Amino acid sequence: MLRITDARTGEPTDATPARRGLTRVEAHVPRPDTTGLRVLLVADVLVRALEISGTPVWTVLTGTEGRAELRARATALGIRPFEDERDSGSGLGEAQVLRVCAPESGAADSAGVDDGAGRDETASGLRVEVALADADSGVADDDERASALRLALLACPRREPLRLDEAALTDAEDTLRRWRAAVATWATRPSGPIPDPVRQQLRAAWEDDLDVPAVLAVLRKVETSGTVPDGARFETYAYADRLLGLELTRDIGRETLA
Repeated sequence: MLRITDARTGEPTDATPARRGLTRVEAHVPRPDTTGLRVLLVADVLVRALEISGTPVWTVLTGTEGRAELRARATALGIRPFEDERDSGSGLGEAQVLRVCAPESGAADSAGVDDGAGRDETASGLRVEVALADADSGVADDDERASALRLALLACPRREPLRLDEAALTDAEDTLRRWRAAVATWATRPSGPIPDPVRQQLRAAWEDDLDVPAVLAVLRKVETSGTVPDGARFETYAYADRLLGLELTRDIGRETLA
């Protein structure tokens, strides 16, 4: 079961509601900067983790500045659309509310944060905190390298501040290129199931406070494992990509078609 540390209490809390019902995931993004992208990306991965566990999710974007720019950058990053709070209405009877925000967005819990639509942003629900992020000039703005930016953002624990530079983005590009080529090759081998220990390691990683870097570490071990057959490697990477959203299977068949 997915457990998230509530930033207000510091305690691990079940992200899946005790009673079966809709979970509302709110991404609070005041500005379309690198921190805002990181917040929205963590919310996207959180939604994916909930959906893998069979939890119905309603996604909402709150914030006031640069919404059109934010949505365009999010689309390039492979983040699925979040509904605009102003158009979402209320009263759907959600069983759980998860609010994803940067520290500055929830600094004054007792007062709450106005979401721009007259509602208190932090009055209730579990708060998922994402540390601030910054990037060198041009690093976060190149849509041609958006997948690498997604990986670079995911590779750092979400509660640690992040500074992205050209070296980090180039390293992420190299990793993606290598993994996609490997997955395309493994796809041509006889299929095999994901080994139970590997599946358990993946689930244990992302269900432990959405520890995506630990998920990536499992993939690196599988990549160089001498005991996991290629067909099982393929299934492992395809399964993990349901959470990561890195299009790891994108290059399957491309060489053949060429």
